[in-house]
Amino acid sequence: MCGIVGYIGQNDTAKSVVIEGLTRLEYRGYDSAGISIKTEDGFKTIKTTGGVDNLYEILPEDLDSGNIAIGHTRWATHGAPSEANAHPHVSMHGTISLVHNGIIENYETLKTQLIKEGYKFKSETDSEVLANWIEFHYNRNYSEHENDLSNAIRLALRDVVGAYAILVTETHYNQMIAVRKSSPLCIGIGDGEYVIASDATPIIEHTRDIIYLEDDQMAVISLDGGLAGNPDIHILDVENQTVPLDVEKVTMELESIEKGGYDTFMLKEIFEQPSAISNTIRGRLTLSAEDDLMMGGVENVMPQLLRAQKIFIIACGTSWHAALIGKTIIETLCRIPVEVDYASEFRYRKPIIKQGDVLMSISQSGETADTKAAMEMAKEKGATLFGIVNVVGSSIARMSDSGIYTHSGTEIGVASTKAFTGQLAAVTLIAIKMAKQLGSITNENYADLKRSLALIPKKMSAVLLQKEEIFKIADEYSKPEYRDFLYLGRGINFPIALEGALKLKEVSYVHAEGYPAGEMKHGPIALVDENCPSVFIAPTDKSYDKVLSNMQEIKARGGKVIAIVTEGDAAMSKIADHVIEIPKTDDLLTPMLTCIPLQLLSYRIAVNLGKNVDKPRNLAKSVTVE
Repeated sequence: MCGIVGYIGQNDTAKSVVIEGLTRLEYRGYDSAGISIKTEDGFKTIKTTGGVDNLYEILPEDLDSGNIAIGHTRWATHGAPSEANAHPHVSMHGTISLVHNGIIENYETLKTQLIKEGYKFKSETDSEVLANWIEFHYNRNYSEHENDLSNAIRLALRDVVGAYAILVTETHYNQMIAVRKSSPLCIGIGDGEYVIASDATPIIEHTRDIIYLEDDQMAVISLDGGLAGNPDIHILDVENQTVPLDVEKVTMELESIEKGGYDTFMLKEIFEQPSAISNTIRGRLTLSAEDDLMMGGVENVMPQLLRAQKIFIIACGTSWHAALIGKTIIETLCRIPVEVDYASEFRYRKPIIKQGDVLMSISQSGETADTKAAMEMAKEKGATLFGIVNVVGSSIARMSDSGIYTHSGTEIGVASTKAFTGQLAAVTLIAIKMAKQLGSITNENYADLKRSLALIPKKMSAVLLQKEEIFKIADEYSKPEYRDFLYLGRGINFPIALEGALKLKEVSYVHAEGYPAGEMKHGPIALVDENCPSVFIAPTDKSYDKVLSNMQEIKARGGKVIAIVTEGDAAMSKIADHVIEIPKTDDLLTPMLTCIPLQLLSYRIAVNLGKNVDKPRNLAKSVTVE
């Protein structure tokens, strides 16, 4: 949820590096922001509600940059957005400054013990409790040894129940300590400096050499005692044993996290979908009818996939809609039963998982806490773990036995667009490959599917060329009287109805419901009137006649209809108030096209209503707490 940035190095640039880094991470939380700089007189801490721009405006002009600083953008969990609840938190005696991403589940127990020790609190947060809990152990055991802080943190965390990524600095030594458990944290290694952050986006303009901390690992970075005056770093495990430095080269380009001339990240990412899908299929999709798909990272678990009696797919939010579509694709092509669950519900319903079953996890960030927890449970029961993620090196990617990176590129907009279509392309690739090896599709079907998938980027571009026409439709429905929308679809496009409704809710705050069109008469039709538009996802497929009938039922009750149809569809055009066409493609691939008009409709309505589409209220990009 929250974004963390830290800097420690020989250069006197800590303030600027942290503030710039927080700007890169603002998609992870923007309820409040703060920075704490280590000075000779202790910590200079500046905090505010709102985003990083608000923080920048209140920074004193004479504030020293220093060479050690930590910063934070918050997505509120404990306590409302306020200056007091904003991070960093400085401990009561001023010894410790801390930023934290995650949730301390037993913070009330720890707080009660600290109050007995005379501690007082300024905030409602669990994070301030953690800062004071570390200080309590630190001051009690301080003996002028530089490793006292790391020992104090280790002792303190033994009593902590929850998830966390933390950066800690203290007043006695030029030192910074980073620890993670179920929440991401990585360290960029520069020339005489280290940049620590929740992900790589704040780091890449300083260095491409990055260490991804694993769960229960602690990084101890010190300016004192390093070779040639450079900072010294050690990675320690839970047993206090040194872990070899595993440095990775990051290839992400800075341009991928800039707006590139677009007004918003969301619009940029909608228009990046043709290239993003090309990146997902590049090097994997072979067009010859005889050649197998080239997916080397999957080969080690292909026997388990092909023998699976059942495949579970778990996901959250937009990724759950991708999972529902994936179920239809896999069952249609491979004839293997697929069960789809919200990750947040999966482990609490005691699912029947047998040895040899496959658990497929779909996650944009690769850090979703509910998904990770479900994976751990499934692994204990003997399931093979397969991941579909966008972020290279993320926790879910590391936990999985095998999987596919979508390679959709960095997605900054909180409401997912290109990551969603990348997930659809990835699950389609694995389903086609499995079906070929299982013999559940003919060679002709196999070749046709591959050719159709290869054409999807071009067909996406054709849909995007209709932007102005789609915006004109959206403009008609950006009025106060339209506060409820129905999204209706059947078969593989029912999840697109769910996704379209979610997008509108996320970015415009207008209420919308997605429903199977065949279920419309079982309740939702009661909502229909001239002020409740219905959006039909109605490509020409085997459900076409049924959807056409549903549309007529809406029109008979005075409802307005927007229809997403296959190009050249004359029948729908006679009934619907507005028609948006998509190119013809294989039925299983239509969701990658039908979703795009819905993204553009939601975007335009939200902009017309004055909403911040990149930073919807109450939402954050990476949900790293349960």
